[in-house]
Amino acid sequence: MSRDTLSRADPVAVKRRAPQRRPRRASRTEARNARAAAGFVLPFLAVFALCFLAPIGYALYQSLHRTERTGPLGLGGQEHEAFTGLDNYAHALSDDRFLTGFGRVLLFGAVQIPLMIVLATTLALLLESASARWVPFFRSAFFLPYGVPGVIASILWGFLYVPGISPLVKIADSLGWPVDFLSRDTVLWAIANIVTWQFTGYNMLVLIAQLKAVPGELYEAARIDGASAWQVARHIKIPLIRPALVLTTVFSIIGTLQLFAEPMVLRPLASSIDSGFTPNLHAYSEAFVGNNQHVAAAEAVLLALVACVLSFGFLRLVGERAKERG
Repeated sequence: MSRDTLSRADPVAVKRRAPQRRPRRASRTEARNARAAAGFVLPFLAVFALCFLAPIGYALYQSLHRTERTGPLGLGGQEHEAFTGLDNYAHALSDDRFLTGFGRVLLFGAVQIPLMIVLATTLALLLESASARWVPFFRSAFFLPYGVPGVIASILWGFLYVPGISPLVKIADSLGWPVDFLSRDTVLWAIANIVTWQFTGYNMLVLIAQLKAVPGELYEAARIDGASAWQVARHIKIPLIRPALVLTTVFSIIGTLQLFAEPMVLRPLASSIDSGFTPNLHAYSEAFVGNNQHVAAAEAVLLALVACVLSFGFLRLVGERAKERG
């Protein structure tokens, strides 16, 4: 009996045969797709592991060891690494300069971050609602400082802070208001001015991108109902850009704890900036001046942990408030 005759005679057999071939083809297609996806993902995972996970693992390893040297008074030619547990962390937490630097950057962030976010939000609202033809120019001008590297920005502002060559100091002296931007009481806020000048435009651009995603019908409906520009901004725009505000705030918290370039560049100009001015500067001094890379690694790990705690704590606080409002 032929295959066609069998198929006509027994339709159930045809139904049983057909599903047996389709799963094989489907499984082959899925395997081919999985191999293709792996081919795209594996290079990224390799670079991610090499450039991100490996340095973190090495820092953790270094933070749990110390270098021991042989010979009289530890001056021998041989050296090896010995496991010390949490001794490096205890040493870092007992260093007054390191803890003072932490307190300094926390004060810095408590003042500078809200000021920068408010300024960026104000600029974003003004530029997004304006209809003049110069809006693209001002938007680019406000964003331009972000394109200046932090070291170059610190050098530029350093010339504006140094007495004798600074036009700002000369103007203040002519008005009878003597000021020293690099004194012990003001240098932290001079650095805050540099950071605000550099990153406000970047945060503004993120907020404008979020504002552009808001449907225009909401604004039109609010205007028809008689809402003023301030009411539209307060009750429509700001609530809808809350995710962008949270994102920029988290980035600012992490960036504040990583403060390094600005005090490092201004250090030769200001005697009040020492090696423990910020945690990053202290870790740098421990590693490359004190030749104690193990304590520096422990300080880097502690800095990363504090950044994670503050960032996730802020996200959780925002999430709980959103649930209470909802």
